[in-house]
Amino acid sequence: MPGLLFGCVDRQITVLHSASVAGEELPLDEMQGESRLIPAAVLGGCLLLGLVIGGWVLGSQIKETRLADRYVTVKGLVERTVKSDSAIWPVTFKETGNDLQQVYAKSEEDRAAVLKFFAAQGITEQEITVGQIQVTDKQANEYGGNNAGGPRYIVQQTVTVSSNDVDKIAKAGQKTAQLLQAGIIVVGGYGQGIRYVFNGLNALKPDMITEATKNARASADRFAADSGSAVGSIRSANQGVFSISAADAGSGAGSGEEGGGGGQSPDASIMKKVRVVATVDYYLVK
Repeated sequence: MPGLLFGCVDRQITVLHSASVAGEELPLDEMQGESRLIPAAVLGGCLLLGLVIGGWVLGSQIKETRLADRYVTVKGLVERTVKSDSAIWPVTFKETGNDLQQVYAKSEEDRAAVLKFFAAQGITEQEITVGQIQVTDKQANEYGGNNAGGPRYIVQQTVTVSSNDVDKIAKAGQKTAQLLQAGIIVVGGYGQGIRYVFNGLNALKPDMITEATKNARASADRFAADSGSAVGSIRSANQGVFSISAADAGSGAGSGEEGGGGGQSPDASIMKKVRVVATVDYYLVK
């Protein structure tokens, strides 16, 4: 705006200078009258132009402010059913007794029986890892007292199978009763049993995010049509967190990229459900 006013004043000086250069001799009173009228006219024009520009800018700002308050939040859901591509099966067995040498020898027999069982199921040596032997002397445990009521020594060992043939491991897991029939005490509890893992999540992410965004846009279009508006640009977007759950779990199962909820652990199921919810805010325009 200051530059505009200076431009107007420069034009006034130019007009007066041009009249003097042309050699026209104006009467003193006329020159004084014109010298008073020209600045007033120029200043009035500049003020009018400034008011017009200021009004246009203010109107644009008000319009943008109103548009910023008009938006809709929608969610786009995508789910894919996938098959696990690897299986991890730790088999832990233990023996107890008061003679350490006898307990250790029995544990070695158990290990041989477990490896024989795996070989019978078509599991190769490359898929098997034998863990270290863990020996517990309950009398050496300062927090356990004398422990006169039970065996002194506990020998425990874990043999782990890692394979990409999930169907083979699933069939072998259905025959674990053969180990019990052979007198092998298999330790249960947390971390035991077959874990099925899906490692292809990164390959699915781009397509699933694109599809989730499209679904969110479709929801926004339906909302806008019902409200007599049109969908504008994106105000904000959040792709959400990918979750992996058991394929037969409820829709609320699964939290985190490798976690799950509901009644069944996702690690116990070969078939899994990958899920992502994209949340997008769209501006609404008339």
